[in-house]
Amino acid sequence: MSSLNFTTPFHPPTFLLAGIPGLEKEQFWIAFPFCIMYTIAVLGNITLLIIIKTEPSLHEPMYLFLAMLAFTDLVLSTSTLPKMLGIFWLGSREIGFLSCLAQLFFIHTFSSVESGVLMAMALDRYFAICYPLRHSSILSMPVVVALGILVLVRGVLLVSPLCFLLHRLSFCQHHVISHSYCEHMAVVKLACGDTRVNVVYGLFVAFVVTGFDIVLIFVSYTMILRVVMRLSSTDTQLKAVSTCASHACVILAFYVPALFTFLTHRFGQSVPPHVHIMVANLYLLVPPMLNPIIYGVRTKQLCEKMVLLFQQKGA
Repeated sequence: MSSLNFTTPFHPPTFLLAGIPGLEKEQFWIAFPFCIMYTIAVLGNITLLIIIKTEPSLHEPMYLFLAMLAFTDLVLSTSTLPKMLGIFWLGSREIGFLSCLAQLFFIHTFSSVESGVLMAMALDRYFAICYPLRHSSILSMPVVVALGILVLVRGVLLVSPLCFLLHRLSFCQHHVISHSYCEHMAVVKLACGDTRVNVVYGLFVAFVVTGFDIVLIFVSYTMILRVVMRLSSTDTQLKAVSTCASHACVILAFYVPALFTFLTHRFGQSVPPHVHIMVANLYLLVPPMLNPIIYGVRTKQLCEKMVLLFQQKGA
């Protein structure tokens, strides 16, 4: 009776994160603005969560989605920045194989969640402007919670196979990841053997998540603009556009660097590595930093509550 031979994949005990290839000397100083942005992101998003939780008048769909966005931003930035600062300042480049997979899981899962929350916020604006009388009944509290759970489950279900597919690969080449964190394609490039399944599934996840969400966002805002243009009052038009302007800024801050890093990994061989890695780092830093600032400044209720909160602390 013939015996079957199963080869056990070889996993290195650790990987080495390169940081920013080509800027090894400069990255010590680059870490300072990164640390400032991370501090602003953490303090801003925690402040948003506290205000929305403690203020009953903000328990509305728009602010509940904003709370989900703030929590997602905290997870995204905290999954990468502490380790990144350790690389830049302390030269702590090592990361365990399983720790790398865990970081990869959190980064890609919560990137998917953030995209889903932005899509849900676009739907909220659509119903608020196009169907104002039915808005509260359509987006009731159970519906908002269900949407939040749905985008989280979607992220977990789509990203988990990425980790399992990586775990089945052997890594017999060099173990230096040309990145500041464990990004899927950066890790796949270190594997030996056939990685086509990993590449194809990664593309599938990116197109399913980003494609579906961007289409819904585009359709929502197209319908909103059609309704706004039909309004007779210029003041009403400006007010309606203003309510969507902050959301549009957040969408651009998230999707532009995300699409740049995604396309560069696959088609941007001419893009210098340090430019690609810098944009990839800022992609996980700039939106979490900007979101509380944009919404805090442009949303009157939030701005008033923030001022009140800091006045109480200063008293």
